[in-house]
Amino acid sequence: MSPSNNNHADRGYIIPIGGAEEKFHNPEILDRFIDICGGKEARIGIIPTASELEDTGRNYEKLFRQIGVKHAMVLPFESREDCDNEEYLEYIEKSDGVFLTGGNQLRLSTTLGGTATAQLIRRRNAAGMHVAGTSAGAAFVPEHMIAGGLEGSTPTPDMVTMAPGLGLTNKFIIDQHFRERDRLGRLLTALAYNPFAVGMGLDEDTAAFISPDDAVEVVGSGGITIIDPSELSYSSMHQARRGEPVSLIGVRLHILVAGGRFKTASREAAPE
Repeated sequence: MSPSNNNHADRGYIIPIGGAEEKFHNPEILDRFIDICGGKEARIGIIPTASELEDTGRNYEKLFRQIGVKHAMVLPFESREDCDNEEYLEYIEKSDGVFLTGGNQLRLSTTLGGTATAQLIRRRNAAGMHVAGTSAGAAFVPEHMIAGGLEGSTPTPDMVTMAPGLGLTNKFIIDQHFRERDRLGRLLTALAYNPFAVGMGLDEDTAAFISPDDAVEVVGSGGITIIDPSELSYSSMHQARRGEPVSLIGVRLHILVAGGRFKTASREAAPE
């Protein structure tokens, strides 16, 4: 079990973002993240590992400082060796929040997975540090990560590729750019393989602020699709062949927009 699941009362927020969050005109999601991290005095570590673009980290560093954060620093983990860098580890140790940028989530999992950096982020989140991730960074946050897959609404056995994620929570499986890229089928496929988790499909410019007790609040301009398989009564996943549609009976689905809430413990959804 990941450290973050051991003591809910002390854990920091986990904030997956669906990608393409508003950065300039009304950066509501980033403002909220900064606020819970402590406001202008917050110390934010930015991890751009998922991106292949050299300026991604610096752009977020400038953005956080423009919003008003005094202490924001890029932590350029480009190799597994970098993940043992004492300067970077010390910065995370003293940070109020960590922000994982978008890109390719497999770059995150293969670079950070199992390293001192990943272990430290889990420990610090369990002790109260907040962790946000956008796009690929959002997919990487949970224990079970969607690494890739196909578009479409109907699940099939080969529609999703799973890999180990950062492990901040085992309560959710997260997908991003959800409505924009037609990813309902691959999230349903992931849940058919792992029906103990709650599926969370994040539209762009939309975030789930997951509190220490695993309650979800929606922030942003889009919607979040919550898929609850706790009452799943039948799945044909065990007998379906590659490319064949999978039958799932008893799955509950909620669409939540800004202000909407979902209580993971009771599986109750509410508009506000």
